[in-house]
Amino acid sequence: MKVTETLADWGRALADIAEDAAAVILPFWKTELAVAQKADESPVTEADRAGERLILRRLAERWPEVPVISEEYASEFGTPEAIGPRFFLVDPVDGTKAFVRGDPNFTVNIGLIEDGVPVAGAVCAPATGETWFTTASGAAKRAAAGGPESPIGVRARVPGRVLGLVSHTMREEKAAELAAEYGFDLRAPMDSSIKMCRIAEGAADIYPRHGPTSEWDTAAGHAVLVAAGGTFTQPDGAPFLYGKADQAFRNGWFVARGG
Repeated sequence: MKVTETLADWGRALADIAEDAAAVILPFWKTELAVAQKADESPVTEADRAGERLILRRLAERWPEVPVISEEYASEFGTPEAIGPRFFLVDPVDGTKAFVRGDPNFTVNIGLIEDGVPVAGAVCAPATGETWFTTASGAAKRAAAGGPESPIGVRARVPGRVLGLVSHTMREEKAAELAAEYGFDLRAPMDSSIKMCRIAEGAADIYPRHGPTSEWDTAAGHAVLVAAGGTFTQPDGAPFLYGKADQAFRNGWFVARGG
């Protein structure tokens, strides 16, 4: 357990890197930037590429021995056929569609995996300046880049007031189905890994995802949520693991929960 706790404290350094990447990305927000389509038809912009360049450089300087799987590099060159027990997962702009629309719910994600489990991570929301990250003693948040940190934790469910977070583009009938299946009374649409962070800080209760994502979309938020006392599992409660090289690092369905 000591090793995991030490690795969790990498979250502070990851938070610094994520905040520096956010400073590079933010000037592109709400500008007339070019949007290209990747092979999977998801959008990519120069903001994604600029943020990724900074993150990859900084990770290589600090931890040259730890391999990195990053979204934009993977979309261009493919994912490795195998990966060791420790590696980083990076999404320089999670929620690119929201970013392009001018919405604030996009994030910078950096997660550290050890033996299939996210043990450290940082998520920064460039538009608001908030950063959530792991520490050896739990999860913490900075309200502004480089500012003081405060511990965060999940909240207990209040019957009749359980707030579920759903994807911004989800159809009303699907959202209603999930609310019935997972027992939440209120719903709020939101993009990106901010959903996991809002649960981690006690502002929401549950986020079920019945749809495709990639490991770099969830690893950092997963680490933060678990450090804050929440859970992140498959819908049947089984562990949600990473390093699925044989599946090109694609995720199955999951449920993120608070208290």
